Amino acid sequence: MSVTLRKATGYDLDALNRLEQVAFSSERFSRRQLWHLLNRANAETLVAEGDEGQLLGYGTLLFRFGSRRGRLYSFCVHPTARGTGLGRQLLEALEVAAGERGVERLGLEVRADNRVALSLYRRMGFRLESWFEAYYSDGCAAWQMVKTLGSPVSDAAGESPVERAG
Repeated sequence: MSVTLRKATGYDLDALNRLEQVAFSSERFSRRQLWHLLNRANAETLVAEGDEGQLLGYGTLLFRFGSRRGRLYSFCVHPTARGTGLGRQLLEALEVAAGERGVERLGLEVRADNRVALSLYRRMGFRLESWFEAYYSDGCAAWQMVKTLGSPVSDAAGESPVERAG
């Protein structure tokens, strides 16, 4: 499967909304929230597109002015693309994007019962930082995780992972 990673635009709003509905059973962003993240928030969203232009995943980073810490606010891989390495590829590109914005530490919250996501984040160098009891609306706890980022990485051709097709 060939995948292209790129910055999201307003034209991706409907596809992002559909992906939220397919990928999550609760704690979904509304269309209005997604619009805000794309158009108003101090954020960057990257999308992963398949060969036929279908949205296979996305991730949103939030930034705070004057802070060197960023937050992985949302991370989603379409159920049919899970287990293909897309999550790792997308997370690597998000880390590069964060580093390019001056972020030195990247944090996130993850459901305590999401073993697949916890495993991915740990393999990618995130460490457990804090425990939040009953963090989600269904009462599930969450782990806060953090990773210290290195300097931005590029390949031998000088391209960022966001600019090249995979």
